[in-house]
Amino acid sequence: MVLFFTSSAVSPPATLYMGKDKVENEELIKYAWPQDVWFHVDKLSSAHVYLRMPEGMTWDAIPQPLLTDCAQLVKANSIEGNKKDDLTIIHTPADNLKKQGNMAVGQVSFHSDKRVFHVPKRENSIVNRLNKTKVEKVVDHEQEKIDRVKKENAEKRTIAAQRKKEEVELAKQREEEKAARSYDLLFNVEEDPDAPKPTGKAIEEDFM
Repeated sequence: MVLFFTSSAVSPPATLYMGKDKVENEELIKYAWPQDVWFHVDKLSSAHVYLRMPEGMTWDAIPQPLLTDCAQLVKANSIEGNKKDDLTIIHTPADNLKKQGNMAVGQVSFHSDKRVFHVPKRENSIVNRLNKTKVEKVVDHEQEKIDRVKKENAEKRTIAAQRKKEEVELAKQREEEKAARSYDLLFNVEEDPDAPKPTGKAIEEDFM
């Protein structure tokens, strides 16, 4: 089971989620989306909380109020951490999580970067606000991944088709401009000011 929460700290609201137990946490490590950010209490047992970043947001520029919501939810779901003040919360992109075969269930390390966020104390108003939005769902992670990839590929194809259309239109416009310049040059040959002017009779003969 996966627990979903809605954070109204940003607009539009952001989705937070976490596994109900360590077995589900293991599934989330495997199936988290590329745009998800993982949160955990440093050096203590806690829930694995994920933020599904809204479009356009980057993990190194998450708004402070949203970071606070995520950190408070992690703290509230740590048996030991919930009783302590001055906690450090780790967060990193979900695709930066590293799982090795000798690790315990739910245990992870990192490929590279991680960031920390300091939580002085639990803020019940934030935790209560998030808990009011809690929804428990059974998630078919494999099917969800298939649907997500299918949607992303469709969006990529649409963007590629639009880009191709724009390139074709731009090439056509350039060809038309090139043709127009050639036409102008053909009928706008500069006259030699020193050349003798044709007489009316010469013009008439040329015409005939």
